[in-house]
Amino acid sequence: MSAIIIDGSMVHYEALGRGRPIVFLHGWVGSWRYWINSMQVASTSFRAYALDLFGFGDTTRDPLRYSLDRQADLINRFLEEMGIGKVALVGHDLGALVAFSYVKQYPKTVDRMMAINCPLEYDSVNPRMRTPNMQELVDWLSSRTPEATSALSDAAKADPQAVSASLAGLQATNLLSNVRDLGVPCLFVYGPNDPAVTMPSQEKYEAFPNHMHQVNLEGAGHFPMIDNPAQFNRLMTDFLALDSGASPRELQMKEEWKRRVR
Repeated sequence: MSAIIIDGSMVHYEALGRGRPIVFLHGWVGSWRYWINSMQVASTSFRAYALDLFGFGDTTRDPLRYSLDRQADLINRFLEEMGIGKVALVGHDLGALVAFSYVKQYPKTVDRMMAINCPLEYDSVNPRMRTPNMQELVDWLSSRTPEATSALSDAAKADPQAVSASLAGLQATNLLSNVRDLGVPCLFVYGPNDPAVTMPSQEKYEAFPNHMHQVNLEGAGHFPMIDNPAQFNRLMTDFLALDSGASPRELQMKEEWKRRVR
């Protein structure tokens, strides 16, 4: 296990590979652990990092640090401590919200971002996510396969207060309006079968600026990186392979990728 001390608190992380940096941010249910497969794929071309946010996994529990802005500050301090410059971010539900909070504060340090099952407004989150029983959420959201059980084995370590604090932060902000004009290329990825987060409406999607794009992975639920890792990792790899600053809408023109994920 790798860890660093940030402002007196232990932050757990893992790293694989060499190359340009990419940071994976987990969601409300689980920890860095469910990114292992995607990290292994990314590590062939990138230095892949995954860390546990405050209140999750093996990182310090501290209710004073559970707000989205304080979690984003964790990302900033982590990058500073590790000597990481411009970075790609891959965030899942909570992790995507934290990544957006980070982008809002430090847009010039983010090369691109992938936001998986990210709620764009508070009402798009199922009220059941507010339950303090993390195992109940695992049973509800996962496929319960041996692979999913292993990937989500750290869920019980989560502090429910960290979940509720982030949901309060989402309720208090207009997420999309805060970041849509910053110009950071962003690929939204949704599992249509996700019971926890409702996908943006067609009207909202059509209003995305050119540097934002949405892809729905057919058959995927709340954990597309676990439900269908091959499909998810192909999409991630193609997005990361785009030239710096390129719009993710260029993925639409890649017929090879379209054929592979049908």
